[in-house]
Amino acid sequence: MSTRELLILTGMSGAGRSTVAHALEDLGWYVVDNLPTSLVDTIVDLASVPGSEIDRLALVAGRQHLELMPKVAAMRASGHQVRVVYLDATDAELIKRYESSRRRHPFDSETGGLLESIQLERRLLEPMKGDCDLVIDTTELNVHQLKSKLVGAFEVSALEHLQVSVESFGFKHGLPLDADIVMDVRFLPNPHWEEGLRALTGLDHQVRDFVLDREECSSFVLGLVSLLETVLPHYAAEGKSYLTIAIGCTGGHHRSVAVAEEVGRRLRLSGQPVRVSHRDIIR
Repeated sequence: MSTRELLILTGMSGAGRSTVAHALEDLGWYVVDNLPTSLVDTIVDLASVPGSEIDRLALVAGRQHLELMPKVAAMRASGHQVRVVYLDATDAELIKRYESSRRRHPFDSETGGLLESIQLERRLLEPMKGDCDLVIDTTELNVHQLKSKLVGAFEVSALEHLQVSVESFGFKHGLPLDADIVMDVRFLPNPHWEEGLRALTGLDHQVRDFVLDREECSSFVLGLVSLLETVLPHYAAEGKSYLTIAIGCTGGHHRSVAVAEEVGRRLRLSGQPVRVSHRDIIR
């Protein structure tokens, strides 16, 4: 017998595993934090015995992350439905968080400084990152935004559903680390240079009309939605549980927001559940 939902959190130190653990508890998950990898099997077996009241179990991996994926493969082979979430953030953000908390990095004793520790851990974890079901970039997320993202990610409980997110962003603020597909809409005229539109965003109808009514934009959106409708079933068939499509413009206020909203709307019309978010809209 297996728990109804089993989630394992891993990723970079300082990227927010403990914060996510608290958020999951608020969402009704039974959470075990900082769990040694050697005990994963034991905890899962205990939670899965007949009569157990734990139907949503989240395990926050300790330092032995590299031993995790073989454990996950074994659990899946024995019938457990396991999702693995990888939390990430930029080096600069991780440095800021560690300097703010004044905590030592787990690899501190093996390197000559904080940046070197972060870079070492990133190199060690990079091979397993691609095998995780979902990557969440926490660089720009506060606690409330992170919780909202978790609600969106786990509101569908079964693994058979591909959960699609469309996210707008600004290239000048960097690429989203969790993006699977990145599209660039900077070829469209920029509303920023229109006096009456500069202070608005792509959520306002004036900007939306300015961007979407152009023939080149209509053709782009039509082509992108057609492409997504073609590839999404194949991603699902390959067992992918999450897909993030990032659409970027210069600042993330106007063009990318309008296009992301329109792409999300059209995908919903085709029957695909979609979450739309705007990373840089309030910058």
